[in-house]
Amino acid sequence: MNTETDELLTQALRLPPTARAALAASLISSLETDPPDEGVEAAWQVEVGRRAADIDRGTAKTVPWSEVERMMADAGRAPAR
Repeated sequence: MNTETDELLTQALRLPPTARAALAASLISSLETDPPDEGVEAAWQVEVGRRAADIDRGTAKTVPWSEVERMMADAGRAPAR
């Protein structure tokens, strides 16, 4: 990254979590050049709902972010910062 990008990241990380999430979603969306396949968005919404329900019921196995970072480092991939 360059200095300007580093400064933007520093500012973005100061935002409240919901604002950071909205910003991240907007940035990711800006990378999508092709329209999504028919029904993909609806299918993802169903899947997200199912996974959220699993978490609420306590039937999903969650992994702390620190563990995900360690697993990514072990695999030679740096987490996005």
